[in-house]
Amino acid sequence: MASIREGSLEAPTRHALDWKDEAFYDEAALQAEMERIFDICHGCRRCVNLCGAFPTLFDLVDEGPTGEVDGVPKEKYADVVDQCYLCDMCYMTKCPYVPPHEWNVDFPHTMLRAKAVAFRKTGGKWRDRILSSTDGLGKFAGIPIVTQTVNALNRTAVVREAMQGALGVDKNAWVPDYATRKFRSIARDDTAPAVRDGERTPGKVAIFSTCYVNYNEPGIGEDLLKILRHNEIPYEIVEKEACCGMPKFELGDLASVEKHKDKNIPVLQRYAEAGYAILSAIPSCTLMFKQELPLLFAGDAAVRQVGASMWDPFEYLMARHRDGLLKTDFKQPLGKVSYHIPCHGRVQNIGRKTEEMLKLLPETTVNTVERCSGHAGTWGVKKAYHATAMKIGRPVFKAMAKDEPDFISSDCQLAGHHIEQGMGQAEGARVPELAHPLTLLRRAYGI
Repeated sequence: MASIREGSLEAPTRHALDWKDEAFYDEAALQAEMERIFDICHGCRRCVNLCGAFPTLFDLVDEGPTGEVDGVPKEKYADVVDQCYLCDMCYMTKCPYVPPHEWNVDFPHTMLRAKAVAFRKTGGKWRDRILSSTDGLGKFAGIPIVTQTVNALNRTAVVREAMQGALGVDKNAWVPDYATRKFRSIARDDTAPAVRDGERTPGKVAIFSTCYVNYNEPGIGEDLLKILRHNEIPYEIVEKEACCGMPKFELGDLASVEKHKDKNIPVLQRYAEAGYAILSAIPSCTLMFKQELPLLFAGDAAVRQVGASMWDPFEYLMARHRDGLLKTDFKQPLGKVSYHIPCHGRVQNIGRKTEEMLKLLPETTVNTVERCSGHAGTWGVKKAYHATAMKIGRPVFKAMAKDEPDFISSDCQLAGHHIEQGMGQAEGARVPELAHPLTLLRRAYGI
């Protein structure tokens, strides 16, 4: 077992992933690196409460014949990998041994490497490939007559049982409806304010719709447009877009990530070069462009340029506020808001920008909960993990219910629905209205 020494107090440094090098897929080298990192984690155990990966690892060690990592069969390493949903919270908030520390512990990227090795070897499960094809599912289910049929069927016990058997989607997990009209279609009919010169914050915005906003909850995107219009901020909807690639990334399907990158980056680079701030209302999508793609394609200048131009919506709006360019003519108090900061928002290192905005609103109190909800994209809806996802989320469900809020909210709408479901499981529980922070801001403006 590695001895514990003082951790690094410097900011974490992320190294690029050379995933196209054949050495990346060397299973013996991967297992040796996993054993090295698992040994350090076993000696530290600081991340035990973050997700299922660390308790799984520590149970394997403690129940093994030696009580050390060397007693864990290598084939059991996959059990740890399966519990990791690449949220990056261990790397960014807990581990004292991340680079520049000499031990160079990068637990999530090691798990990603293991997922990539497994995917390359097996091609992944058919159901996982289907669930991670969010744009393909959205395009099919978004056909008008199909939309109503899919939504209706998804609410029946028979179909949910069938989905559990065929796709591994837990019959009790919340799943989103599909919108009858896509956001990009709605936004085509929209008009934006004219561009103004001489503004400090990027004075014009390009909106990357995201699969979820486009196909499932276009109202979130509409609220963003109303807020931008109210603040006289010119905007455009990105001319053409594909999935950001995060679902494929979480699967370890890096070749598909590259295909999505090749579709998106040339389009987005034109906006970056023209001085647009590129906004995405889903934290996972923003993070993909800001951090994950630049680490996967470190030599691609266009990827870096797009990453530098990506903004979380509230990061952008609070920057406008600091520059004295945001309107604060709020008309509608919101009362008590329980706000959840999703993991993919926290690891962007932008601070609590949504919370800062909500605290500007009159007669509004904010209870902020900064802990993983357990949803983690497609991971939390799968039969194999849904019960674990609900268990991870229990402290969040309890904290969100504090002081009986009028609204519950999360920048990640999937996490929001997961929290809503979890809060409703207690007998006689009162579940407040779920509203995305952009919806709350739009209501506060009275628009």
